[in-house]
Amino acid sequence: MTTPAILFEPDGYVVTGPKILGRQSAGHGFLRAAVQGRAGQPLWAYTARRRSAEIFGEMVRQIDPTAQIGWVQPQRFDQMRERGVLYTPGPGLDDAARLRLRAGIDAYAVCGLTHTVASSRAMAEITALLTAPIAPWDALVCTSRVARDTVDSLLAEQADYLAWRLKTPITPVLPMLPVIPLGVHSEDFAFTPRDRIDARRALALADDEVAVLFCGRLAPASKAHPYAMWRGLQAVAERTGRKIAFVQAGQFSNPETEAVYRQSAAWICPDVRQVFVDGQDSAVYRSVWGAADIFLSLADSVQETFGLTPVEAMAAGLPAVVSDWDGYKDTVRDGLDGFRIPTWSPGPGEAGAEMARDYETAATTYDFYMSRLSTTVSVDLQVLTDRLSELVTNPDLRRRLGESGQRRAREVFDWRGIYGQYKALWAEQTALRQAHVPDGPAPMASPGRPDPFASFATYPTHHITPATRVAPGPDPGLGWHDRLASGLFGLWRTPQALLAAILAQVDQGETDVGDLARAAGCEPSLMIVIVGRLAKMGLLALSPPTSPPAA
Repeated sequence: MTTPAILFEPDGYVVTGPKILGRQSAGHGFLRAAVQGRAGQPLWAYTARRRSAEIFGEMVRQIDPTAQIGWVQPQRFDQMRERGVLYTPGPGLDDAARLRLRAGIDAYAVCGLTHTVASSRAMAEITALLTAPIAPWDALVCTSRVARDTVDSLLAEQADYLAWRLKTPITPVLPMLPVIPLGVHSEDFAFTPRDRIDARRALALADDEVAVLFCGRLAPASKAHPYAMWRGLQAVAERTGRKIAFVQAGQFSNPETEAVYRQSAAWICPDVRQVFVDGQDSAVYRSVWGAADIFLSLADSVQETFGLTPVEAMAAGLPAVVSDWDGYKDTVRDGLDGFRIPTWSPGPGEAGAEMARDYETAATTYDFYMSRLSTTVSVDLQVLTDRLSELVTNPDLRRRLGESGQRRAREVFDWRGIYGQYKALWAEQTALRQAHVPDGPAPMASPGRPDPFASFATYPTHHITPATRVAPGPDPGLGWHDRLASGLFGLWRTPQALLAAILAQVDQGETDVGDLARAAGCEPSLMIVIVGRLAKMGLLALSPPTSPPAA
């Protein structure tokens, strides 16, 4: 079984802090799934930072104290060969693929994941796949069909650009682009009748009050602009005469946004009671799923590609009313698990050119760019009002759709099954890699990360080579080295035993770098560097070979 190394930095997995993003929730869910699905194997953190590896261990043992932990540092290519796959929780495969050249392009596979594909950074990482040393056994997991469509579009545009730039058609090697959704841990959303009663009491929900729930960032630009939800609920309240509470659970980006939300909601839907819940309180946030009768999310931002909250709603047994938008198209089945409300948006053409230009030139910020886009997206308010009215007035319909969605969440979107799809993907990547027949030598490093002594080869007067002659330097030996190594050369202390052996051999008479390496039992390349530093410290003196090396 392939047990990947997981690229780990806390920002991608930790769900505590003042601002929790969807990618962090998804990362934490993935890590839980990895712990549960490890089949007795150790879990491996891939990071250059010791503290990150320690946090990885702490998080894993909080999930399962019996789990074994391993740490792979990026320079340990031997350990990466054993792992076979590097998993990274983002679309940027280019840096990992370039580094892999130093181990050999078929040393292991790289597997990434899309979250947002709208930011300039994400788009740059995706288009960089065409110029990165990507192999056919690498993979970029797309979390939804629309994410795959966007990735395909970006790659096609980049291919056309490169063909123009290079004045020749190109046929780049692309990674695998499987569609694997994000998952939920269904057990987190299991509520007893007592749980539901307690949750409703905590929110002061009356027995005859229909609770409609929205969960996510309370930010108009980056998730779901609230106007259509408020306007639709007000229309339902007027049509049905039912008591409705709109529970909005999440985090405001700043106090100014909170003030606008509260003031706007008061006049746009005055007949609907507004309940705002702080999404940073994990216990309270979890309880709102048990208190609600209906889930509502009219996402209209290109910020996300999947949208996890409708799946969480289905897991909680709630009928989901969502916009027919982004990854929501893949999760909520219209009329079976809830309703998808038709959306309208400008199509391809000139309408977006100015927006893209202003974002590229930093005339607008990313948040402003998102707002500019999302405010051109609308939902069919008549359909929204009709569907919400049906649910508000028909408890049996709510129950039927909620039960259907709950079955779907458990059968299709539970992390146990989703992680199984990842394991199957990693096995396929490994099989492709192992079946690879080289079609010629690959570069040993990225052109952008060359040997510095090659790049700057014309800087010095002489080069240190295995044939370079070495003699005692003008400065004293071990004691002088130790004083320098405790300060000016503190980062590059030569091991005491090796230093003593080098100086002892040089004291016996002039020698060369190659002989020193053989006597010390180390690679000539390492001895060249050590001799260079000892010469800088004045412990050794260098001179050209007495005769040119043999051809």
